[in-house]
Amino acid sequence: MINVQARIARMGVALIHDVPVSQAEPNLRHTLKQRHMTMIALGGVIGAGLFVGSRVVIQSAGPAASISFLLTGILVILVMRMLGEMATAMPTVGSFYEYARLALGDMAGFLTGWMYWYFWVIVVALEAIAGADLIRFWLPEVPQWFLALTLMMALTASNLFSVRSYGEFEFWFASIKVAAIGVFLVLGTLFVAGIWFTPGPGLANLAGHGGFAPNGVLPVLTGAVAATGFYFGAEIVTIAAAEADEPSRAVAKATNSVISRVLLFYVGSIVLVVAIIPWNSVTIATPYVSALSAMKIPAAAQIMNAIILTAVLSALNSGLYASSRMLFALTRNGHAPTFLARVSKSGVPVAATLAGTGFGFVAVFMSYVSPDTVFAFLVNSYGTVALFVYLLIAFSQLRLRRQLEAQDPERLVVRMWLFPWLTYVAIAGMLAILVAMAFIPDQQFPLLMGVGSLALISLGYGLIRKRQPLAA
Repeated sequence: MINVQARIARMGVALIHDVPVSQAEPNLRHTLKQRHMTMIALGGVIGAGLFVGSRVVIQSAGPAASISFLLTGILVILVMRMLGEMATAMPTVGSFYEYARLALGDMAGFLTGWMYWYFWVIVVALEAIAGADLIRFWLPEVPQWFLALTLMMALTASNLFSVRSYGEFEFWFASIKVAAIGVFLVLGTLFVAGIWFTPGPGLANLAGHGGFAPNGVLPVLTGAVAATGFYFGAEIVTIAAAEADEPSRAVAKATNSVISRVLLFYVGSIVLVVAIIPWNSVTIATPYVSALSAMKIPAAAQIMNAIILTAVLSALNSGLYASSRMLFALTRNGHAPTFLARVSKSGVPVAATLAGTGFGFVAVFMSYVSPDTVFAFLVNSYGTVALFVYLLIAFSQLRLRRQLEAQDPERLVVRMWLFPWLTYVAIAGMLAILVAMAFIPDQQFPLLMGVGSLALISLGYGLIRKRQPLAA
């Protein structure tokens, strides 16, 4: 069996576990603290999809939407455990990009890195547009394009300043989201339990409008497919590990914290929403606003708009960070132009950050000039691409775990549960989602666009290797 450390060394990957961090990556600053890493992980999980997108699943599956989120959440927990295992054993710039390249070959690494970059630069554009719409709730006379541009420029500036500024912004953005969900869970539980200022519905809404799964089992499963994209983002913590002062410890704690939070924040809050409001009510179109209104919380719409805006800004902030670090990692193996590897005195890959912002500007522009063609392609492809990345992560862990166990088991500080069976379960679950998408009318176009994006990125790899053959 090939020695995994020898392969990593031959590929030019510096293992932070083996050498002082300052020597492993001299261009980057290692200033992210444990509190930053924890909130980066939590902030990645709690996105605008929970507050807004959950209505689609609820309207389809009814109260059983909580099961949809539970099924998808379990898959995310398994993937995060795999990443935690690899990132604590081998913390390095590019994280799962390097793991895919090491375990599955150069092309797999290329596809993983570029698909991940592609996902986040689309998110940057979408969140900028969403943020602009939310701000127009208070400033309706200001043009959407101006607000989107302002948001992107402001958070680009914070990312260009230093990695610490990204960490601080994300710490506070995530703290607000976590606090908001925590307060909602407490107040919602009191209301449902009947110990609130106004009488609550109890648990009657969970089965009183056609049953717990009023439309049958199929919408519950299709809802799990739709919910997949809502969870994406927690893996950023393993990318940020390369700029943490204690990478292995920080990743281990952060990935463990995601597990309970996924179950509590998503599944718990969805259960409360469908308990407070009938799933077939017209007000479910704005689930959390309607739940707060039902509890007679003053200015519910204003409060929720501010919280969702925070979630959007967090996603925009994280998108700029994740895309720039992945692009920076791609330069190390000839997978991206070398000028993108240049960093500022504060250790920020400026060119890589600006590349993500530039693509975001183009995407926002396309949303106005070509909403039904170019922009539609971008929007409908990025979610499927994210699922492809998770699949490659699982296949990478399957191979690397076996190599590490044979060669250097002491690196396995965090271990995947019931290996390899739960890894197989995760792979089967993700493949099942992709197959299901082919039979769900609303998901067929996104699947097709995702496969098209994968084909284009594969073509890009072929062109690069024609000009620059893979080194031995």
